[in-house]
Amino acid sequence: MKKLVLAALASTALISPAFAETLELEKDELTFGFIKLTDMAPLAVAYEQGYFDDEGLFVTLEAQANWKVLLDGVIDGQLDGAHMLAGQPLAATIGYGTKAHIITPFSMDLNGNGITVSNDVWEAMRPHVPSMEDGRPQHPISAEALRPVIEDYNAKGKPFNMGMVFPVSTHNYELRYWLAAGGINPGYYAPDNISGQIGAEALLSVTPPPQMPATLEAGTIYGYAVGEPWNQQAVAKGIGVPVITDYQLWKNNPEKVFGITQGFAEENPNTTLAVVKALIRAAMWLDENDNANREAAVEILSRPEYVGADFDVIAASMTGTFEFEKGDIRDVPDFNVFFRYNATYPYYSDAVWYLTQMRRWGQIAEAKPDSWYDEVAKSVYKPEIYLEAARLLVDEGLADADGFDWDSDGYKAATPAEDIIDKIGYDGKTPNAYLDSLPIGLKGDQRVIGNEVQG
Repeated sequence: MKKLVLAALASTALISPAFAETLELEKDELTFGFIKLTDMAPLAVAYEQGYFDDEGLFVTLEAQANWKVLLDGVIDGQLDGAHMLAGQPLAATIGYGTKAHIITPFSMDLNGNGITVSNDVWEAMRPHVPSMEDGRPQHPISAEALRPVIEDYNAKGKPFNMGMVFPVSTHNYELRYWLAAGGINPGYYAPDNISGQIGAEALLSVTPPPQMPATLEAGTIYGYAVGEPWNQQAVAKGIGVPVITDYQLWKNNPEKVFGITQGFAEENPNTTLAVVKALIRAAMWLDENDNANREAAVEILSRPEYVGADFDVIAASMTGTFEFEKGDIRDVPDFNVFFRYNATYPYYSDAVWYLTQMRRWGQIAEAKPDSWYDEVAKSVYKPEIYLEAARLLVDEGLADADGFDWDSDGYKAATPAEDIIDKIGYDGKTPNAYLDSLPIGLKGDQRVIGNEVQG
């Protein structure tokens, strides 16, 4: 093991602690995976700003081909950790897909996604969207405007295909949420049919994020849900129109997480703390002084080894605005949030929401008691590790104590109805009552048998 005194690293750190803790690092050479999305930013910033170096960590960051390859890399040890879909640690831990105990001690961000449709679909939707006094579409745009378009496609025997990035991705659940809120059934999963298209009015399938615009342009899909910069890329290429951001869908919704195996955390507790410390500092840097560092962050992310999209395309959403139709640029200062609003705290209530969506659409085939949701959330989300790392930063003078939610029981206050597009509030402590409140989706003891919902 390598004994590290952080204060000795003043020559290499951009911000060096005056009084540092001494940590025994169990492992100091680490490889982390990521997908080419702007919300991998905390990893890139921790590397480029020297925060990993400050902790004595020699980190390699490797872009992965897709989310499955990334998850498999963490499970088999080729990767020590990764930028993950929040649903991945949960699904793996409960055995949906690959079985492995993955945990998260750090949430990467809030918001950051959008839903985009092709130009042709937008043209057909537009007459059903109210306008503001200046003639621009009134936001947020409900999927009710898409319903007549889908009905027209279906009447012509043409399936309405949409893309999302992975079956347990936020994007899948957000797209389903938006469609269902507009009265459109996005389909169910069953143990013997994992297409997610049972009874679907819109057919959702997997497309890797960087391939979304090209797949839309080719006409294989008519819309998609994805993280940035791939919604803004559609605008820049003139091939599609984002119709809603996830901030408009659910204000300050949880997004990606940093995932490691439970085994890694148990074998390398101090290394885990050091990694979380570096990531917290990166998140703070990304949001500090009213996003003053965002242009510098965009420059980093635009490099080919990270996201590799044009600076202007990444900046279109990362710097406080979002472009819908060409020229329709609106202020969305919280489109990407990395530290504000306790964005980095791994709340149990965030985990429970993902689990409710898995149950809602049949990925969790049978009803579970509220206690089960709580137990799974606590087995995967690890605020105790996060807060220990935060305390070390505060003690070292690198973070303000008032930036952290020290007294939380791990559950956020209930999300009020006005913050969600369907005006249905969410309380992570009552998952079954929440499921029962949603008009489309499994509830109670319902199950998907064959091609229908029973119970």
